[in-house]
Amino acid sequence: MHKSQIINELAESRDNYFNAVSPPIVQTSNFVFHDFASLREAFEDEMSAYLYSRGLNPTVDILRKKLAALDEAEDCLVLNSGASAIFCAVMTNVQAGDHIVSVQKPYTWAWKLFDNVLPRYNVTTTYVDGTKLENFEAAILPNTKVIYLESPNTLTFDLQDLEAVAKLAKSHGIVTIIDNSYCTPLFQKPHRLGIDICLQSATKYIGGHSDTVGGVLTGTKAMIKQIFDREAHNTGAFISPFNAWLLLRGLRTLSVRLKAISESTQKVVEFLKNHPKIEKIYFPFDPDFAQYELAQKQMSGACGLVTIALKAQTYAQIETFTHNLQHFLLAVSWGGHESLIMPKCAGIRPEEFDAAQQEHRLVRLYIGLEEADYLIEDLAQALEKL
Repeated sequence: MHKSQIINELAESRDNYFNAVSPPIVQTSNFVFHDFASLREAFEDEMSAYLYSRGLNPTVDILRKKLAALDEAEDCLVLNSGASAIFCAVMTNVQAGDHIVSVQKPYTWAWKLFDNVLPRYNVTTTYVDGTKLENFEAAILPNTKVIYLESPNTLTFDLQDLEAVAKLAKSHGIVTIIDNSYCTPLFQKPHRLGIDICLQSATKYIGGHSDTVGGVLTGTKAMIKQIFDREAHNTGAFISPFNAWLLLRGLRTLSVRLKAISESTQKVVEFLKNHPKIEKIYFPFDPDFAQYELAQKQMSGACGLVTIALKAQTYAQIETFTHNLQHFLLAVSWGGHESLIMPKCAGIRPEEFDAAQQEHRLVRLYIGLEEADYLIEDLAQALEKL
């Protein structure tokens, strides 16, 4: 099915809602049953009927069907945040005493789950450099149940060979989970490559307007139903009808937004790459990127996030650069209409700054929907003051 059909037509049953072009927000907590048999069936399988909006809801279901189709998956759950998606996907696949292999330095709420929550249940995690397949092979134990991936990550954009990792995992009966937030379903299709569960923060590109939070899980019907019946219900992690409606609105323009952001990002990268005050640039579709060939192989696009290593000697210099930018907002997250900046050293105290560590001098930029020349001019004047 063509992506335009999925985004604009799939699951749009307008006859059911007064022929309205935009689906309504079915803002209800529960649903009426006209007979005992129907109510009993819903109690037995809450995924078979609308019973309570903590589970299924008509507005949410339209979004579920579209996101599942975009990911080429059998089914989908939409949760109240990306962190919820990570929690539910991992927890449904481990028990006390199990082992996880994860890429090093995953998203904050993934490693906090691995390091702070799961050890209380004797679930251990081994972190590996995911750029090399042999590191996964060496880390697998008899009790390994999950391999957790993030390709690319959202700072230095390290990739994993998804097809190779999936093949390795299947040979050991291990479930693979990937955070696909950077690429979205438009730029990377992990299920095609054999990955079992694909998750993403819908807060980013799916929403696109920095006005809602959500998380997405896609996979087989059996896997999604297991998560639905257990982890999602027990944590109350489902998205609200209103937020689902906002994500539907954002999804309508996903293709054109990614196209515009891609074009602007490429222009910004070209400007930054040869600037004398920048030591290195990280961007997956830069020909000098260490894993450029793999990025070209398994990704159909890259945009928005760019990381630079500044030639700075002090914490204050990076702070000054950041404050001199007039059109980049100092904030976390990405994927909205607004351009953002996030210095890595903001997470440490000034006295801990070490210019010899390139990581301390990394600054992540998010290129939004502003004109590229407008952003380049801002970056140029701020770099001159560095």
